[in-house]
Amino acid sequence: MSNEELAHDFSPMIKVYKDGRVERLAGTDRVPPSTQPENGVQSKDVVISQEPAISARIYNPKTTTDSPQTKLPLLIYFHGGGFCIESPFSPAYHSYVNTLVSEANVVAVSVDYRLAPEHPLPAAYDDSWVAIKWVASHFDGNGSEEWLNRFADLQRVFFAGDSAGANISHNMALKLGCERLVGVKLVGIVLVHPYFWGTEPVGAELTTPAATKEYMA
Repeated sequence: MSNEELAHDFSPMIKVYKDGRVERLAGTDRVPPSTQPENGVQSKDVVISQEPAISARIYNPKTTTDSPQTKLPLLIYFHGGGFCIESPFSPAYHSYVNTLVSEANVVAVSVDYRLAPEHPLPAAYDDSWVAIKWVASHFDGNGSEEWLNRFADLQRVFFAGDSAGANISHNMALKLGCERLVGVKLVGIVLVHPYFWGTEPVGAELTTPAATKEYMA
């Protein structure tokens, strides 16, 4: 069997080959954490879990340097990409969350969850929940990450995400309500062009072409 023999072609996102190899066609570029010269936002990467491998990029606005005693709302962000591409470390998401942190004056945790098809759902949900519990472990100021201990107000937490990330935000908000996790008070969620797809079509899905339905499912 040729290594180039396709099993599934989900261009422009991924290709899956019959030997099990996954080729990502987008969302693989990465940029390091930094101090953004335009707005003074600082960022750094943290490991949340070794097994499974879950990490995050944390963002701290310049105002925490100017007023270090003031705690700010915390945004937990889940990136999009159809559950199969992108990461918090991509140029687009790094730039976007940087700007969001500066404009909204919040601390942010941008979650790096495992991707399909190597890690099919519910892996992304499971990883995101682990990340939220890790954030909650800082509620008394004694967590492993000093930026969260010092600067994040866990009584003012927002979930946000785009596309698949909005789907994750929705599901994490539901889970948080059911689990009643101690240490985190969810104030609101922001769903940016959310990606939802149920077993039964609704609304505009009723007239969606069959080829598109098959691709999205």
